[in-house]
Amino acid sequence: MTITNENCVVGIEYEVKEAGTTEIVDSNKGGEPLEFIIGMGQIIPGLETALVGMKKDESGDVLVKAADAYGEVNPEAQQTLPKDQFEGIDLVEGMTLYGQGDGGQTVQVKVKSFDDNEVTIDFNHPLAGKDLMFSVKVLSAREATEEEKATGVVGGQSHGNGSCGSGCGCH
Repeated sequence: MTITNENCVVGIEYEVKEAGTTEIVDSNKGGEPLEFIIGMGQIIPGLETALVGMKKDESGDVLVKAADAYGEVNPEAQQTLPKDQFEGIDLVEGMTLYGQGDGGQTVQVKVKSFDDNEVTIDFNHPLAGKDLMFSVKVLSAREATEEEKATGVVGGQSHGNGSCGSGCGCH
């Protein structure tokens, strides 16, 4: 089956690097395939677009520009907070912290800078502003069931089951 631009359940094996580097940012090689439904915005747009037209067992390298991955760096996505809100944390510039957003979801932030009174944190995704190079292999491609189309959930699995790796594209 050729992957179309909607209602196609796709399973891929992938490895992603920041374009121009050799360091692997994320990979599911040797693990569970990343499964998603094309057209539902479940992975980054540039990768989804590149998969359309591919077939089961087809492999390829896909360059995804920052704008079609995690977006450009937003300089307004920073906040300065009183240092006492970070009591008990041994702060280091560049460290990643996890907190809770307004809707109760987990939010990842990076410590941009700090002094004796304030801490500036950055809410941009760690891969914002970066072009990404994916090496992908299509492991499966099939038409979504009516239930999958209605719920956006592949095979009755919870989307938050941890099979997405650390950042390939789950939102």
